[in-house]
Amino acid sequence: MSTHLKIDFVSDVSCPWCAIGLAALEQALGAVKDDISADLHFQPFELNPQMGPEGQDVTEHLTQKYGSTAEQQDQIRETIRQRGAEAGFAFKAEGRGRIWNTFDAHRLLAWAEAEGQPGQQHALKKALLEAYHGRAENPADHEVLLACAVAVGLDPARAEAVLASDAFADEVRERERFFTGHGIHSVPAVIINDRHLISGGQPAAVFEQALRQIAAEAG
Repeated sequence: MSTHLKIDFVSDVSCPWCAIGLAALEQALGAVKDDISADLHFQPFELNPQMGPEGQDVTEHLTQKYGSTAEQQDQIRETIRQRGAEAGFAFKAEGRGRIWNTFDAHRLLAWAEAEGQPGQQHALKKALLEAYHGRAENPADHEVLLACAVAVGLDPARAEAVLASDAFADEVRERERFFTGHGIHSVPAVIINDRHLISGGQPAAVFEQALRQIAAEAG
């Protein structure tokens, strides 16, 4: 008999470790599919909520935020690239790029969960991660967001209307406050059955072990 789990995946589109974590979690869910099923809910977290519409050079941003040098960032980027490859996620090879505001991306994800078909929010999340981390596209650009929505089968007219308004803004802010208020201050944060927290972009084996252990306890 299969055990069913609820998984909240708290993350930001601009977070490379979130792309790694989701790919690894998907691998783990594939490995346990005969014994465990899960509903994934993608929850908002903004690494840079004050980021302006013009964005910022990522090297400049990381130096200001963390004090890291360009050389240190290159080393971290190579680690991220390798971990992504292990999990099946291909990061863009060219340049350092820019960091952007992701609030509208989170609004679109909230809409996809509220009004889309089962699985479409998950598909949209993957499309957004691939657009930014895989193709260096701007996740604050409404044309990019609309293209991602269309690519996963969401209603383009409704997506355009959501983006042109402030729809789901209150819902996103409420969810952000909820998770930060419960101690989530870095992402990805994977919360299973509202009780168990797995922090960071863990390897698939770590997720698989945790899923099996939690399922055994739940069963």
